[in-house]
Amino acid sequence: MKIIKNELLPSPAECAGSLKNVLDALYVLNGKWKLALILSLVQSSKRFNEIQHEVTGISAKVLANELKDLELNDFIKRNVYPTTPVSIIYEATEYSLTLKSVLVELSTWGEQHRDKVKLSMRKQP
Repeated sequence: MKIIKNELLPSPAECAGSLKNVLDALYVLNGKWKLALILSLVQSSKRFNEIQHEVTGISAKVLANELKDLELNDFIKRNVYPTTPVSIIYEATEYSLTLKSVLVELSTWGEQHRDKVKLSMRKQP
């Protein structure tokens, strides 16, 4: 875990601006599933059932709503192919790739946190 020393604290104005930015980001990426869905689709384009199988625990109704929200915010694209039956493939957009550093940092933090929890559970009598 990194500990940063001797850094100046941000000013109240910088904190307020950062808080606004974080709240804006959380408003768009709110919920349990959005980042996981983006990560799934960045790996490869998928059909609805493939996404539901990969992102375990999400219901079809919630998945449909989350995909609509992600499409509205330009994180994913819904491609409809005129086959019989109709094929719908979801894919990540270029804009979703702007979250790469966020996903990497969140993944790293999640791993560290999981290790910390495991360690603390071993220490308990």
